[in-house]
Amino acid sequence: MPERHRIPVEGPETTGEVPELAAVYHPADTDQWLFFCHGLRSDKSGSYENRCRRAVESGYNAVRFDARGCGESDGEFVESTIETRLTDLRHVVDRFDPESYALFGSSFGGKVAFHMAASDDRVEAVATRAPVTTTETFNHHRGVVDTTGTWTFETGERIDRRFFEALDRYPFDDVVGALGVPAAVFHGSNDDVVDPNDSFDAARRLQTDVLLEKFAGEGHRFSRPAEDRLLKRLFGWLEWAYGRT
Repeated sequence: MPERHRIPVEGPETTGEVPELAAVYHPADTDQWLFFCHGLRSDKSGSYENRCRRAVESGYNAVRFDARGCGESDGEFVESTIETRLTDLRHVVDRFDPESYALFGSSFGGKVAFHMAASDDRVEAVATRAPVTTTETFNHHRGVVDTTGTWTFETGERIDRRFFEALDRYPFDDVVGALGVPAAVFHGSNDDVVDPNDSFDAARRLQTDVLLEKFAGEGHRFSRPAEDRLLKRLFGWLEWAYGRT
């Protein structure tokens, strides 16, 4: 039975009331763990619930959570950056304190997962779907922010200069130079949000074992058949990748 958790995010930068993250833990009777990182404007619901169920069926303790400013977690979306999301992920992982674990991140969550995998020795493998690996993904948004101070998405969420200042502090070069665990990258060929060519370039640059799969005809959001195929590929790959380091 899934367990719901509220995880406080405390640190030197915390002022005033301590924000809490909403997380859901799907237990399995093993010592293998898989943590999921959602996209920029996504949350832990929907496809992540199914992904966690499949993870448990495959023998993984699975955890999905909302980053600050998203879903059921505290905070304002405009305060969310790559730095705050890495801090959130670290607090979630530390709450469950696994000896080792794997990561799956989608879109901006893929960037979070890559940087975490490059900085935490407990990570055994990292898998991503349509990961953000270049700052150019947000060039249009950056131009508007440089001019007006903020970018507002059609759903009302906002980003400002803090988002880009943090983004520039976390180039993919840092991942290339530090990542030492197997990586998997899945990307739809018709993605018009994150350029599929970015994933091919990232795979070429990474100096570790990389599984790269192009899903023909799929966009930034996968169809249900493609999602099912993704999960079959993911857990087949994880069976090989987890624990080999």
